[in-house]
Amino acid sequence: MDRKEGLVIKSTGSRYTVLLNDSTSLICRIRGKIRLDEIRSTNPVAVGDEVFVDVMGDEGVISEVKARRNYIIRKSTNLSKESQILAANVDQAVLIVTINYPITTRVFVDRFIAAAEAYGIPVRLIFNKTDRYDPPHRRMLAEWRELYEGIGYPTLAVSAKKEEGLDEIKELLKDKISVLNGHSGVGKSTLINRVEPGLNLKTAEISEIHQSGRHTTTFAEMHPLSFGGYIIDTPGIRGFGLIHIEKEELYHYFREIFNAAKGCRFNNCTHNNEPGCAVKEAVINEEIAQSRYESYLSILLNKNEKYR
Repeated sequence: MDRKEGLVIKSTGSRYTVLLNDSTSLICRIRGKIRLDEIRSTNPVAVGDEVFVDVMGDEGVISEVKARRNYIIRKSTNLSKESQILAANVDQAVLIVTINYPITTRVFVDRFIAAAEAYGIPVRLIFNKTDRYDPPHRRMLAEWRELYEGIGYPTLAVSAKKEEGLDEIKELLKDKISVLNGHSGVGKSTLINRVEPGLNLKTAEISEIHQSGRHTTTFAEMHPLSFGGYIIDTPGIRGFGLIHIEKEELYHYFREIFNAAKGCRFNNCTHNNEPGCAVKEAVINEEIAQSRYESYLSILLNKNEKYR
């Protein structure tokens, strides 16, 4: 038996593809005793994990997972577990957003941003399908970009279908490990195929009746980019829950609310119904966007569980 180090580049539930340090890849299973004490999740090993593998012939067993520098997580659909780790050890989280076809809500965007902020992962927003937007959609797009860029989150507006904005996307992804996410139907796989044509990821049209996407990615996978870096493609998600975040700390992950909270009368202000709240005053004065404040409250008060 030989022990080697490697990087998990694909997860299918019970089997993992590990890129070993000698540039060969190996299909591995996990040793039953692997458990990560800090997370109770459906997948103790995730794409992006650096691991030790015990090699026996043409198969391997993941025996140890190295400490993660970060990870991004969502609520699991398996009610017996708390969470599913989407990816680990990433340089940035890129959310693909569509104003329409299908609609991505601001509360969904804000939940994704807060989750990434909580784990120290920089966020970038890519607005796709600009070729389909009429004048009201374009005005909305401009408002969204102004809002998020004003807070400090870089944005791009692109059309994967028309191949508009591809150079900017490549520059964004170059030499970084990027996890891409978004609702099903936002054009994530199409965008990846345009940026790296050799991948030939499966795509599907959205449902015109329900304006929602059909899932084409069923597991997470890391793909090398010919111009440098990796992208981690994850299943399209309809809901994005926040876990492991104390309500008292939630405002830390809304940058503008955190800054305004320094002026609150009470140190333990939840920015909901307390007197002397500088955050509510900032909302009234339009220094904090109403949509961002409503997103904060929806998480704080555990509202809108479907996040759509």
